[in-house]
Amino acid sequence: QRHDGRATINVCDEYDLQDLIHSLLSLYFDDIRPEEWTPSYAGSSSRMDFLLKLENIVIELKMTRERLSNKELVDQLAIDMFRYSAHPDCKTLVCFVYDPEERVKNPRGFERDLSRETGHPCVKVYVVQK
Repeated sequence: QRHDGRATINVCDEYDLQDLIHSLLSLYFDDIRPEEWTPSYAGSSSRMDFLLKLENIVIELKMTRERLSNKELVDQLAIDMFRYSAHPDCKTLVCFVYDPEERVKNPRGFERDLSRETGHPCVKVYVVQK
């Protein structure tokens, strides 16, 4: 509910989502490092969305879309979990999946299946729908 019936903030793609989350993180954290590189593995490396260096937290954002199947989403997250585990500052990986069109049919099961409290890193997956 917005003041005077104003339009809500539109998040149309992952870039919009990154901008929004970065704004929210800046309220609570001073050292936010966007697009930090991971160590190279099998000849390639990737960039994490955000690293909170002092807290040893990596935040990875995903947004569902028409051409991204549930299986592909799970595969992307699994690869991210593997790659980020090699980063020395990743003790906790937070995967935030924004799913405005409710493409993930069982979001709580999705979270439970991919999250883990033990191991390195600890992984917390959150699916946020409408």
